[in-house]
Amino acid sequence: MADAVYICGLLPEEFAALLSDAGHPRYRARQILHWVYKRRASEWSHMTNLPQSLREELAAGVRVSPLAEAAKRTGRDGSTKLIFRLPDGASIETVIMPYAARATACISSQVGCAYNCAFCATGGLGLERNLGAAEIAAQVLHARAATALPVTNVVFMGMGEALANYDSMMKAIRIMNHPQCLGIGARHIAISTCGLPEQMRRLAGEGLALHLAVSLNAPDDALRTRLMPVNRRHPLHDVMAAAREYAERTGRKISFEYCLLAGVNDSPAQAAATADLLRGIPGMINLILYNQARGGFERPRAAAVHAFRRALQERGVEVAVRRSFGEEVAAACGQLAGAAGATGAG
Repeated sequence: MADAVYICGLLPEEFAALLSDAGHPRYRARQILHWVYKRRASEWSHMTNLPQSLREELAAGVRVSPLAEAAKRTGRDGSTKLIFRLPDGASIETVIMPYAARATACISSQVGCAYNCAFCATGGLGLERNLGAAEIAAQVLHARAATALPVTNVVFMGMGEALANYDSMMKAIRIMNHPQCLGIGARHIAISTCGLPEQMRRLAGEGLALHLAVSLNAPDDALRTRLMPVNRRHPLHDVMAAAREYAERTGRKISFEYCLLAGVNDSPAQAAATADLLRGIPGMINLILYNQARGGFERPRAAAVHAFRRALQERGVEVAVRRSFGEEVAAACGQLAGAAGATGAG
């Protein structure tokens, strides 16, 4: 068999074909996937209903996951940051966010990020490389092993711009979604983007009811370009048109993510302009309070957050203030920085 084959990067039919090409019955794939995804076995020796000869053959060239856990940090709020080493020595981060009876895995899609958003630590790293499908999907498998809560939701809100790694992202999603694999419903998978219209339209045609979250952060092009350089190439008009099309084609509301920065984008007038921008698009605003990362920004005071939220609600916009997880362990929104997080998490 080929070197460095990872089960987490294969759809069931691909794994069955791999075994068949090596002279084994295709049903062995179902057995192995059951061990990996349902019984959470990570070693071939645990798979006791497989012939010893098959286990030895697979152990020579097939692995469950390409990730090696390098560090684990758990905050007092119950959130957990996992730092993984990849086969080439690079690092990524995954965050587990606990709720009452379930957990959400916040996963990475790239090592670093090319888009350099002013308030995001990952953006300051630059882009090192895309992750493969196995490196993406395996984060959810490891997250399940790291918490006693069922991991029912996945958000592509970790390191990187998922839509810029489109093919690997989609394959990982189909692996997560497949009932023989992680079995996570498409409606429980959210993809965050800085606003790449072509890929947003492509995603709308995938036939999956995925949740799309668009990082907005400003109601006008001048300020958004200052905060998010991607806006030079993809201005607000284009991003909002693609968001409207996504909502129309999928029947799903769009989440518009808005990171509040004190004295920069948090005035009631800017809230009113944001409401105008969303007119006619089925969606809602998630307000995110700035987490200390980069750019020299400050978190707004509670009164400013309240006034901004009220200005949106008065104009008929559904709005929520997102609960922030993991700031204590540098795992909150905007704080993920790969290997730097390993030292910065304390």
